[in-house]
Amino acid sequence: MSTVYVCRKEHFNAAHKLYNPAWSKEKNEEVFGSCANENWHGHNFDLIVTVKGTPNPDTGFVIDLKLLSKIIQEEITEKVDHKNLNLDVDFLEGVMPSCENIVIAFWEILEREIQNKCPRAKLHCIELHETKNNFVRYYGKNNNTII
Repeated sequence: MSTVYVCRKEHFNAAHKLYNPAWSKEKNEEVFGSCANENWHGHNFDLIVTVKGTPNPDTGFVIDLKLLSKIIQEEITEKVDHKNLNLDVDFLEGVMPSCENIVIAFWEILEREIQNKCPRAKLHCIELHETKNNFVRYYGKNNNTII
């Protein structure tokens, strides 16, 4: 049977600051620019989660999209929406909240939850859009996919 890729897009708003406390203010500003703003800055993030698998012969689903949406909302967006990613999100504590690090943290949570709630589906990719021009894509730490 063929592998099908199923995607769900969710949205959240959040603030963060890219700032390495081991560096001077000048070095932070040089490396991170306005993202090092001491009073934070915010984004309207779009999160796209892709799972893969073979369709269930009874339903035709790899995963019920209502279930996938519920998992993403309960495990991710409800915890990050309208939050300060540096201060308010327990699973990002002590982590530089770059998009790269955020998708890794999201992956660890979603991979487990999707596997627990829908064993037929496997997390394939997470895309996090920070702006209309900037986004990251992550395929998990054991995947060597080159785009």
